[in-house]
Amino acid sequence: MLGYYEGDRLRYAGKVGTSFDRRTLLGMPARLDELSTPERPFADRVREVRSHWVEPVLVAQIAFTEWTRDGVLRHPRFLGLRDDMTARDVVRERPSALTA
Repeated sequence: MLGYYEGDRLRYAGKVGTSFDRRTLLGMPARLDELSTPERPFADRVREVRSHWVEPVLVAQIAFTEWTRDGVLRHPRFLGLRDDMTARDVVRERPSALTA
């Protein structure tokens, strides 16, 4: 599951399940198990039926086509984990206004 911070609130941005390389895919379950928490970290309601909540500390680089009207990512693809920033640094980027 993906999220970004809006102030102190972690907002739900959808989920990603594609483009993982074999090494990451095999190592991710153990890594997520270490971060397990019984409480939902998102401020938003999440409709995933079978959720495994984890502390929001991993940062992933995600490619996507656009944001939906519901505020989730359309066609997200996993590009890799990042260690150059913290989860609190992740915010929703807004397109800048174009000037003529």
